[in-house]
Amino acid sequence: MDLSSRLIEQFLVVAEERHFGRAAERLSMRQPPLSQAIQRLESRVGVKLFDRGPGGIRLTPAGEAFAADAARLLAAESAALGRARRVANGLEGELRLGYVSLLSLRYLPRLLGAAAEELPGLDIRLHQDSSAVVADMVRAGSLDLGFVRDASVVPAELVTSVFARERVMAALPTSHPLARAGALDLADLRDEPFVLPTRSALPALLEQIHRVCGAAGFTPAARASADDLTGLLSYVASGLCVSLLTEALLDLPVPGITYVPLHGAPGHLESTVTAVHRPDPDRAVRRVLDLATRLYGGR
Repeated sequence: MDLSSRLIEQFLVVAEERHFGRAAERLSMRQPPLSQAIQRLESRVGVKLFDRGPGGIRLTPAGEAFAADAARLLAAESAALGRARRVANGLEGELRLGYVSLLSLRYLPRLLGAAAEELPGLDIRLHQDSSAVVADMVRAGSLDLGFVRDASVVPAELVTSVFARERVMAALPTSHPLARAGALDLADLRDEPFVLPTRSALPALLEQIHRVCGAAGFTPAARASADDLTGLLSYVASGLCVSLLTEALLDLPVPGITYVPLHGAPGHLESTVTAVHRPDPDRAVRRVLDLATRLYGGR
């Protein structure tokens, strides 16, 4: 069965518009050839893709399924062509970069600025999501490079490298007596009520909080939980809880929250930022990863 990209594109536009006339206008063609093209497509597929009636056209169940698969097919073809072009020189084309939300504050602005200066022909497309989703999109080929905080969710077939390290700090309500301390021992927080991230939302952070508190001889007393970073910050700012968060949040000052350094071995109180890519990265990925490493040097 010969299904050209143009024929699939025509089908998808008709499926979106639900109208041959409007679809023809979008495709810069006349309506009769478009109708004939859809009829040829239905003949080749062997099923009816559209129901046609006085009220217009609509996708059949088979058409709905075909539309979803056809869109993925075009996206895969586009990704393959784009990747081939990037492999050619690594200086031009598109690089799809995924990241978790907090990284946009500390790392992305400087990295994007440096990339614009050193790699002016490279178009970096950004996608923000959770560590797990970013890693899975890299595995699937929907992203070329990912920056994540939770390396435990990265599929085994991907390549990882730490390009930045951050201190874990105590996040305290500004009104808290300990907020005025120059530094704290974790044991100082033994009797404090904590707000903890949920395991489904931020498993790496939750694990680290339990690990470092356990090393200090106590289990954090959970006063509240939150599904995302904004919830954690809100509970701390309310004065109800304390928490442990990374120094990256110093770039996001929140009224009512003070961050206090913790005594302890650096490795014990560190959070890492990990780069994730497939085993055969093209030159553009290597160039951006090298640039990130030069900027942040694993610190």
